[in-house]
Amino acid sequence: MLNHTLNRRQFILGSSAMLAGAGLTQFSAFAQAATTVPVIDSLNIKVIVDSSYDSPKPGENKWVKIKRTPFISSKDFRKALHNEWGLALALESKMGQDQKNMLLDYAYTPTALIGNMEIMDVKPEQQHAMILSHGHFDHFGGLIAFLQANRAKLPVDLTLYVGGEDNFCNRKTVIGAPGHFADWGVLDRRELDALKVKIVYCESATIIQGHAFTTGAIKRSSFETVLPNTQVEFSKKNGIGCDLPELNAKADGKFVKDEHVHEHGTAFNLRDRGLVVISSCGHAGIVNTVQQAIEVSGVTKVHAILGGFHLFPAADAYLTSTVEALKKFNPDVVIPLHCSGPGFVTAMQSILNDRLVTSTTGTEFQFGS
Repeated sequence: MLNHTLNRRQFILGSSAMLAGAGLTQFSAFAQAATTVPVIDSLNIKVIVDSSYDSPKPGENKWVKIKRTPFISSKDFRKALHNEWGLALALESKMGQDQKNMLLDYAYTPTALIGNMEIMDVKPEQQHAMILSHGHFDHFGGLIAFLQANRAKLPVDLTLYVGGEDNFCNRKTVIGAPGHFADWGVLDRRELDALKVKIVYCESATIIQGHAFTTGAIKRSSFETVLPNTQVEFSKKNGIGCDLPELNAKADGKFVKDEHVHEHGTAFNLRDRGLVVISSCGHAGIVNTVQQAIEVSGVTKVHAILGGFHLFPAADAYLTSTVEALKKFNPDVVIPLHCSGPGFVTAMQSILNDRLVTSTTGTEFQFGS
């Protein structure tokens, strides 16, 4: 842990030196390190894997251009986009002549991830870094197989940015009757070490590749609560799992309700438009996630909010409260993905319809110039 903490601090200070003199907005979370929020000129987000494929109208609104990848591969009709319960995104940002490509989350299966990347022309050899939002299998299930297939094409110093130790915990998920749980996988650090992937823990807000920043662990300051999902264990067994002794002691060594203590969001500061905040699953609350991005960056204008919001199990009153709270941020665009649920879309249509943009597997969003 100490080595990872030192590496992260060195990375942050290095980013500060690199960005000095660029005239960027002060990065509040790192004021003592004189680090600043990067300002990018454009951001393209490709939805590699989401839970469905549909045909929302392509084109553009006032704030974002929208493209669609055809369901069937243009190169081989035998290949088609795969949908599954999970999420995987490709992020391409530009700052002047400098371009960075990063992958955020890795779907449930490598078949969907790798196949869809090929169809959508997301090239492994062009990726500079990787980000994992949290420790759910539907967000890291394709990761190890992707790395095994493509490690030689990726940077020698490839870094995976994770929210924290909690991302490596063992989890169980509900199947069938309430209280009936089944194992739901665990991300094994030994496999990442064998593939020579550096891990950076982002418990605090962290700049990534001089273009993006993470929120750090998300404070729970709004009305939001972690809606039902998984059970988690805070100990290691046979070298697998997470090492969180204080939480393990409180849990008495048992599986307990998963609060996703190290879930983090990914954000960009888009020139003249404001923050683009990506909440891959939003267990900590999408309102809390956006507020955290504002607080750590010092940037108050929110341009776009997108990702999974984990609202499919939410009651109507909760959905209404969420949309009303998002409305106060005055975002230009709200794009629900993955686990946001149809109820959230309905609530948006009733309260904030002019900001709503829908998406499925194969959508590409272009923000900025």
